[in-house]
Amino acid sequence: MRIRNLWPGGYASACYLVTEGETAVLIDCSAPVAAVNAALADTGTHLAAILLTHGHFDHILTLADVQQATGAPIYIHEQDLELPADGHKNAFTTFFGFDRSYPTPDRTFHEGDRLTFGSVTLQVLHTPGHTKGSSVFLADGKAFTGDTLFAAGYGRCDLYGGDFTALRHSLQRLSELPPDTVIYPGHGAPATVAEAFQRM
Repeated sequence: MRIRNLWPGGYASACYLVTEGETAVLIDCSAPVAAVNAALADTGTHLAAILLTHGHFDHILTLADVQQATGAPIYIHEQDLELPADGHKNAFTTFFGFDRSYPTPDRTFHEGDRLTFGSVTLQVLHTPGHTKGSSVFLADGKAFTGDTLFAAGYGRCDLYGGDFTALRHSLQRLSELPPDTVIYPGHGAPATVAEAFQRM
């Protein structure tokens, strides 16, 4: 499995292209469509799916353009399904004072689901707190943690659907992953689980 961060996306949000063989999966969608297309061409892969760690606007900025260009279905946890289309719930209105909506995902996933696309398989860990549907994708000693866990901290919980008590429980679950698990967060650099929790 190869991982390429197409950052810088908008608002310094990560946009990971995960490839195996001829299959690619995009985790979060903030990079320009030209960058996504160039990465697909460079890796000789086709985009099988767009997986969202959560529904905040900075992680879905180019969702419409990328889906139109690739035809890839969009997946999100069922509890965040309503966020992309609602400017208040996806936090765009909170920051900019006017509404902006993004495409409603095509499909939902749940805790424990194994999402398989060609040679790429990721397991879903539901980690609410940053949003109700925040989720982590696990594969081969790697964890795509969105805004639940960063290399030296964790996501805010004062926006729509945020819950600090839920976030604490989610962080506890992540702290129990093997310490050498490499996290790929929604913002900032990768780190191991051990490093991330030592820096908190």
